[in-house]
Amino acid sequence: MAELHDLTALEQWNELQRGATSPTELVAHYLDRIDRLNPELGAFVTVTRDAALARAAQVETSVPRTAPLWGLPLGDKDLWLRAGVPAGFGSRLRTGFVPDTSDEIVETLDAAGSISLGKTATPEFGLPSYTESLVAPPARNPWDPSLGAGGSSGGAAVAVAAGLLPIAPGSDGGGSIRIPAAACGLVGLKPSRGRVPAGSGIDSLAGLSVAGPLARTVTDAALLLDGMIARVHGRPDHHYALRAPDENDGPYLGAAVHGEGRFQLGVMTTSAWDDAYEISLAPEAITALDHAVVEFAALGHGIEQTALTPDPTYAPAFRTIWQVGAARIPAEGAQEELLEPLTRWLLRAGRAVSARELADALTALSAYERSLIRQLSSFDAVLTPAMAMTPRPVGWFDREDGERNFAQQVQYTPFTSMVNVSGLPAITLPIDQPSAGVPMGVQLVGRPGGEATLLALGAQLERRIGWAARHPRVW
Repeated sequence: MAELHDLTALEQWNELQRGATSPTELVAHYLDRIDRLNPELGAFVTVTRDAALARAAQVETSVPRTAPLWGLPLGDKDLWLRAGVPAGFGSRLRTGFVPDTSDEIVETLDAAGSISLGKTATPEFGLPSYTESLVAPPARNPWDPSLGAGGSSGGAAVAVAAGLLPIAPGSDGGGSIRIPAAACGLVGLKPSRGRVPAGSGIDSLAGLSVAGPLARTVTDAALLLDGMIARVHGRPDHHYALRAPDENDGPYLGAAVHGEGRFQLGVMTTSAWDDAYEISLAPEAITALDHAVVEFAALGHGIEQTALTPDPTYAPAFRTIWQVGAARIPAEGAQEELLEPLTRWLLRAGRAVSARELADALTALSAYERSLIRQLSSFDAVLTPAMAMTPRPVGWFDREDGERNFAQQVQYTPFTSMVNVSGLPAITLPIDQPSAGVPMGVQLVGRPGGEATLLALGAQLERRIGWAARHPRVW
């Protein structure tokens, strides 16, 4: 007999609407699973049982059922503030910090009718592409707990993959949604810059970080995306939407449910990092990409090989921006010793960057944004590997040498950061499950504002592959 967590998020929402289950019953079910499984997996760093049950009761009586995420449990990434709940940012520097205000993305998700069960794990200040810190156990891959879950939304990905949440929001500044989604066998969507007003990236350095969904299915990702978009007078406020919202469905849920259209796809294995680092594709990454090409061709989509024009300005410019972003961490003097070696290296390097160097880096990335959009403009979407390697073992990344650690991250995930720089939307899809049982994904990069196309393509591929039926052993 199917349990509540066996249902997709959309199925759960429909059950809630019919009254077949209640928000309180659903929240209690997930809290019990978290109690049982989280100690092994490290998905949550804080669980707010009492607050979640009280919120579920409040949703039942005071929030309209028409709210797009009514009654669905979520988790807040531990880079986000929720009033009265510890916000650790994965760092010893923030031990004991409890904010008295909430971030806009948290308030938006609450307004959509969701229920937070606590804080999902993130690495220190969300900087690395893996979720291992000195303040909490590592986020372990539910498919093989000896492997990492990716990052920085690693805790959110583990929670969804292991059935501790139906869906989860994350943030993505260089791949931080797509990397853990690919590692954990999920759908991960990085929206266009500005698509989610409460987590738009517009107010961040170089506009890199945006908020988006992690889910088991494409329709679940679309459901959460619609809920993350602020609503004005009951209608989605896209800020930069390219089409009018649908009267009946959220616009992205409708695109995913219908999953229609034939598109011209580029296929690419080059990345923005190829001039600076030796990038090698694992056989599993090549196999997953080839599988996706075969399936999309069978669906009638046009397929064409493409490659990026080499650009030696990208790597040094991105490194500079990443370092300057860390320079803003509020650690002075002896407080720096509370930071992990990678963070400390980034912070010190960032604080040594001159104003002219920062301006030059921003100019280079702005030029790269225009170049990448132009190079991909003849395609409706471009297909790449999600990651160059299989999920890395826990402890694989160098903890002492910041330079080597940065290189390892680039070589693990060379296809993600250029999408943040360009502001384009991208989705990772869990197409393959090799003999070792660990998922491998592919990435689709869309045109500006092209989330609906990515969701339609993802839904078509999902119907052929059926990945939602796969579950890790902890399920």
